Amino acid sequence: MKDIRVVTDFPRKVREIENVWISMPDGVKLAARIWVPEDAEADPVPAVLEYLPYRKRDGTVERDALTHPYFAGHGYAGVRVDIRGTGDSEGVCKGEYLKQEQDDCMAVIEWLARQPWCSGVVGMIGISWGGFNGLQVAARRPPALKAVISLCSTDDRYNDDIHYLGGAQMGDNLGWGTTAWAIAISPPDPLIVGDRWREIWEGRLNGNGMWMKDWFEHQRRDEFYKHGSICEDYSNVEIPVYAVGGWADSYPNPIFRMLERLPGVRKGLIGPWGHKYPHFAMPGPRIGFLKECLRWWDQYLKGIDTGIGQEPMLRAWMQDPCPPAAIYDERPGRWVAELSWPGAGVSERSLALSPGLLAEGASSDDVLTICSPSTGDSRRGPGAAMAWIRPCR
Repeated sequence: MKDIRVVTDFPRKVREIENVWISMPDGVKLAARIWVPEDAEADPVPAVLEYLPYRKRDGTVERDALTHPYFAGHGYAGVRVDIRGTGDSEGVCKGEYLKQEQDDCMAVIEWLARQPWCSGVVGMIGISWGGFNGLQVAARRPPALKAVISLCSTDDRYNDDIHYLGGAQMGDNLGWGTTAWAIAISPPDPLIVGDRWREIWEGRLNGNGMWMKDWFEHQRRDEFYKHGSICEDYSNVEIPVYAVGGWADSYPNPIFRMLERLPGVRKGLIGPWGHKYPHFAMPGPRIGFLKECLRWWDQYLKGIDTGIGQEPMLRAWMQDPCPPAAIYDERPGRWVAELSWPGAGVSERSLALSPGLLAEGASSDDVLTICSPSTGDSRRGPGAAMAWIRPCR
């Protein structure tokens, strides 16, 4: 374990603990990187946990440096933990969102709450995988976990993830399956684990399994996908949840469902962004997202009234029409808000294809032909499918 002095202009000076081993009940040790105020043992702070398989030493190192030191400098402990069997952590990881992953996270939260620099209160933040498991662990109700910020995530692992859509298998079932699996079986860093790196790596190669095989074998909604889908019983999530996403991402729909159905405090934010944190996402405009996080953490981890609880439940970037482009630096538009969701006057409309327009009522019996260039495609963002329209002959 090595301490590093982090020089900042934040209200509290920060020290970085490069690696800490957190022992699980079965003896497996998880690797953690921690940023904490230098004076935290004299003035303990809440911990903010990000729990991922994406390798804290190299995979997310730049992103972590943009996030966790900021939290630490404003009176929190930023904690980044590699999931069992990934990064620098011991053990094997046999799949995504398994009960073992949740059990380990419960143990991590309990460990954090006991540390002399921690006030006993923990929050979870994460995007994609880290957004998923934040919701899943919230449903397990660990006593020290008091609030969650979940970005680009889902409440429904079958109907609204990268595996199947409307019963049809998505391309990312293979594409993302190979990518995530390759990341997970990469070796740990010898600078952290020492001469054991080869032994740990061989354990992963032989023990992590082929995650895609499970996905291909479970083609229908069954217990495999119900596990970890908080939509099975929203009432299990009682703590405050801030659900964040982007129109250029694959996961905006779950935000609306969670705002409508979660029983406790909840808030939604949807920008023009892709699958990234909003303080560095594209397309813009970006926002001061870390300041928004602090308002949430101050309110629900420290009990400071920041006013965030009295603000509209949903804020969204209403995009203006603009010409098609492969990449947008920014999307023009404006921010809108709804005090609650569904908001007053919000209702569903059914529009049917008709000649030259979308019309109310039943669809037309006319034959409709769509003509477009064969090069035309629609990309919603990382993880999204690509839709092709065939030209008419």
